[in-house]
Amino acid sequence: MKNIFKLTTLASLAVTLMLGSCTSNFDDINSDPDALETGSPTNMLGYVLRSTMSNHGGFDATEAWAGYISKIQYMDNYNYLPTNNTYGNKFSNCYRMNVQLDDILAQTEENAEDFKNIRWAARIFKEYLWLLNTDQFGDMPFTEANQVEEGLMKAKYDSQEIIYPAILENLKAIADEMAEGLGSDNIGDGDFLFNGDTKKWQKFCNSLRLRAAMRIVNVAPDLAKSTIEEVCQDLATYPVLSSSDENAYFYWQGSSPYYEPYYNDFRTRDDYGMSNIFVNHLKSTNDPRISAIMQPASSDGEYRGYENGALAAPSNIQTISRMGVMYREDPAGFTPVLKSCENYFIMAEAALLGWNVGISAQEAYETAVKISMDDNGVSATDAETYLANAGKWDNSFERIYMEEWVALFKENCEAWSLYRRTGYPQEIQTSGEYPGKFCIFGTIHNDVPFRMPYPDNEYQYNKENVEAAAAEIVDNTWGKQMWWDTRANVH
Repeated sequence: MKNIFKLTTLASLAVTLMLGSCTSNFDDINSDPDALETGSPTNMLGYVLRSTMSNHGGFDATEAWAGYISKIQYMDNYNYLPTNNTYGNKFSNCYRMNVQLDDILAQTEENAEDFKNIRWAARIFKEYLWLLNTDQFGDMPFTEANQVEEGLMKAKYDSQEIIYPAILENLKAIADEMAEGLGSDNIGDGDFLFNGDTKKWQKFCNSLRLRAAMRIVNVAPDLAKSTIEEVCQDLATYPVLSSSDENAYFYWQGSSPYYEPYYNDFRTRDDYGMSNIFVNHLKSTNDPRISAIMQPASSDGEYRGYENGALAAPSNIQTISRMGVMYREDPAGFTPVLKSCENYFIMAEAALLGWNVGISAQEAYETAVKISMDDNGVSATDAETYLANAGKWDNSFERIYMEEWVALFKENCEAWSLYRRTGYPQEIQTSGEYPGKFCIFGTIHNDVPFRMPYPDNEYQYNKENVEAAAAEIVDNTWGKQMWWDTRANVH
């Protein structure tokens, strides 16, 4: 009883002291006097870039959906059974980082003329985030997104028919502003993408315009054509990334906890090998990039892949090739955001469609391949040899698509989008034990996932809107295709 009395007395005294020291101003007691009220714009930009790369730069199954990588250990069918909890961080990253970028714009709005460059960088990356998110999830909160302060707690989902034209309109507005003259402010040390080079941000902006426009070529050809022609006919006004040293690469610090994500996996795990689709293609074409992209199997020195989507592990994982050293074994390696060669593949496709882009399809194609070769350390001589043989221009869309697929290695989401738009490589659909041969949740599917599933948090806190958006989606990831995915006979 004495112990109970003492505890009760002490508890009462603690409550009395707490109440006696309270203030009527809740903000005062809920604030850290040693904390900054807000971060500097360049620090906030750095945080946005790093967080986005952390969420999108590692293994996430898109490398399998793009036909590059196969699981070789711990075969949990993760590649073909994504759940509503699998990609929540990717979805939320778009909205959380947009809040940070909006804060940069709010902080610098009063003296906008003195912060032109960092404001452009923030606005451009906002559009990159929107584009990345819709390419992964499809319809999404957009026009009503991030309006909690305005009292809008449950944002509606907009269709891609609305989202894509809006992204292109926003990017054009930025591009036109930048064409009038760049600012004099220093973006600062937080620019981990282009090291403060505003000219490269301008080129990145116009390169994103090409990417977004070609994505919708099959559903909005007029908008795609006008956008791509506008950029390509006036590259002085609308410059694009055009060489290996201009690639939009995010380079990691190389020390804990900021290791390149694939390297971070390499430090402790060995779950992934190369896909047989990818290995067989590179071997059949004598592609000189193979030695940079992958390593021979340690068992016998041969390049060998494994079945994409296999249900059982290989009997000996040492017979399977692993990713190349530059892609996975460099702690200060890179996460690609947009490669310069992509612009020339887009120009080649546009020229083959008969559009006026100021360059022939063959010249654009060969330029793209040469840049990709340079990306992988292949000499100019070996690149020319390849272009004279297996890589020779043959006036076909297939040639463009297959070369672009090879060039996009490690830029997995973009390669997955290329496949969903074009159907190339065709082997992605026909290869693999899982798609088309097994029943998933009661339905037989014959293709890799069309999308990432909407996260569980949306079903908890925005149930009505997400369920309306997901009405035609089957088994989380199939059913309704992307607006721009016009392929037939996939399910």
